[in-house]
Parts: sequence; C-alpha cells; structure tokens
Amino acid sequence: MQDKSALLGSLKIDRGPLEEPSSGKGRLVAIVVVIALLVGLGGWFLRPDPAIPVTTTTARAQGSGAAGAGSVLDASGYVVARRRATVSSKVTGKVVELMIEEGTRVEQGQVLARIDDSNLRAQLELSRSQMEASKAQLTEVQVQLVEADRNLKRTKELAGRQLLSQSALDNAQANADSLRARLESTRRNVTVSERSVSVQQQELDDTIVRAPFAGVITVKNAQPGEMISPLSAGGDGTRTGIGTLVDMESLEVEVDVNENFINRVHAGQEAQSTLNAYPDWKIPSEVIAVIPTADRSKATVKVRIALKVKDPRVLPDMGARVSFMAEKADDSGKPARPIVLVDKSAVNRGAQEAVVFMLRGETAERRAVTLGDTRGNDIEVTAGLSGGETLVIGDFAKLADGARVAVKTKE
Repeated sequence: MQDKSALLGSLKIDRGPLEEPSSGKGRLVAIVVVIALLVGLGGWFLRPDPAIPVTTTTARAQGSGAAGAGSVLDASGYVVARRRATVSSKVTGKVVELMIEEGTRVEQGQVLARIDDSNLRAQLELSRSQMEASKAQLTEVQVQLVEADRNLKRTKELAGRQLLSQSALDNAQANADSLRARLESTRRNVTVSERSVSVQQQELDDTIVRAPFAGVITVKNAQPGEMISPLSAGGDGTRTGIGTLVDMESLEVEVDVNENFINRVHAGQEAQSTLNAYPDWKIPSEVIAVIPTADRSKATVKVRIALKVKDPRVLPDMGARVSFMAEKADDSGKPARPIVLVDKSAVNRGAQEAVVFMLRGETAERRAVTLGDTRGNDIEVTAGLSGGETLVIGDFAKLADGARVAVKTKE
C-alpha cells in the first residue's frame, strides 16, 4: 500500500511558482502576426487565375449585303484570253522589218512585219513574162486561124467548081482544124500562166505579216535579221513567230473547282471575281460554262467565268479568286442566309460537338457551332454564328467558358 502511495506521489507535477503575466505589447505583436498570416493565405487562395495568351480572328459573313445572296463556293484560278495567237508568216524567210513592241495596240489587218521577198519578186516577174508570152502566142494562133478559115472558104468554092481537087480541100480543112485546136490549147496555157502569176503574187503578199485581229502585243519573239518559219523547219535558230497577240476584250477567268462541289456551279450563275493584285476590287462576273470533263490527277473540273467589267487593270495570267454566289431568294421569296466563314484554327472539334470561344472583354465565352464545308484555311459555320464575332485562338486544353484571356499583339 505504501509502495502505491509512493508511486502516485512520484507522478505529481511540480508547477513551481506562477509566472508573471506577459506584457500587453507582446500580445499586440502576436495579434498582428496572426492577421498578416491570415491576409496572406486569403490572398493566395483568392487570387485570380493567370490570363491565357490568345490571338483573335473575325467570323466573316459572305453575301450579307443588299444583294441578299452569299457565296456557296470559292475557287482560285487565272485570267486567260480566249483569243490569243502567236503571229507568224506563212512562208519561211528572214525578217527585214519589224513594227511592233511589247504593249503595242494593233488593229485587224495592220502590218506587223515584213519578210525578205527578193526571190519571190523575181519569181513573180518570171511568171508574168511567161504569161505575156502565152498571150502573144494566143494572138498569133488567132491570126493564123483567121487566115486558115479564109483559105478553107476559098478552097471550098474552087473545089465546088471542080477547079481544085478533094485532097486540097482536105488539107485546108485539116489546117484550119489544127489551128483551132492549137488556139484552145494556147488559151489554156494563158489561163495557167495567169494563175501562176496569182500564186506568185499571193506568196509575195504572204511575206507581209498582218494582225489577224485587234489586240495588244504581249510578247516580241523576233528581231530584224532573224529567220522565222510557221513550222520551225529551219532548226533551233529559226523562230516560229514574231510575237504574241492578245485580244483584251476576250479576257475571262478559268478556275478549277473540286469535283465534290461542282454541283453548286451552273452556267449563268452570278459570281464575284477578285484579282490577287487588287484584293479590294470586287468584279461582277458570271459563269459562262462548266467544261464537261474532269482532271483525274487533281480531281477538279474547269469552269469559265465572264468578267462583266472591262478594265485595263485586268491582264492575262493574273491570279484570281472567284466566289460563286447563291440564289438571291428561295421559292418563298425569303433572302438566302449569309454564309459565315471562320479560320479553322479557331474551331475546337471535340468528340461530341464543335465549339468556338468568343472574346467578351477579357474573358472567353464558349459557343457550340455547326460546321459545313472546308474552303482552304477557312471552314463554313452553318449555325451558331451570324458573322462579325471576334473569336480567340489559343490552347483549347486551357480555354473554358469564362476563362481570362490576354490577346497577344502582333509585332
């Protein structure tokens, strides 16, 4: 029993003398430290999320103007001339005179160049001399025939009075018939010689190169002293033409349309052409024809586009982009809905739906959209946007509805 009491006594706590209460200044410092810690922790937990760096793009509505019709398809191509010719001579020869330069405007039938014609002129003179000789021979035969006819007449009269024999009459008749046949042959020779002169004259005229139609010289290929030939029969040193002539009134645009969308294009359809050199100039256009054949290597179909406005700024082989316009109204008379195009990088195609994020001040607003056809770097939005919205482009893994964003400025 004493052992238990001794053991309990050893477990007592010796509190010692009571400590003096701490001063008021120490207590105040402790309170300030606690408040500072609380404020720091509150600021840490309540601080805003860092802004996500993004760039922006704008949703573009096509055909939302007064016309009430939008583009159903865009395609790229080039300006081409339907009337374009490499002008050459009909004969092989040396150029002695050239009267064109690049940019020269010429009229139909205007002389562009002259070919050396000295040999052809000599041949023409020879043919003319042969024709004159044939005509002189014809005159001689005609005179002989007149004399033979007179002699035949006298011989018949004398033979009728038994003053000349039958053989004399036969000889006179044969002589007249022979001269008559010779006269016919000589007449044919004269005709041949006249045609020969005409051919030689035509060959001489062919040494003068004339414009086949009115237009502008775009390329000058030859110089005086060079040989030209329509078939380049003279070898590598022989030119095939003196220059290229283009009828500027026949300019049009040819585009290659993907065969998957060719059903959106038809003859007579309204279109709008934009030259790469003048991106702000919209040229009213119209579909001339859809060429009825496809390019299997590119899976495209060629379409011809007429430019309704003739302008000297339009030049052959310029790059162009054509927008094929939708019909202005449907059967009910309601205007067609504008087509909205956005940059493909602004669309997040998820497993469930496609979404975009619109810029609202400093935050991003999530918007579900319905997508249509892809057009180059753009994609058509058929529902969800009306055009003009500012969309953000950034890391879609971080973007969310209401997320803070910071638009990066272009350097």
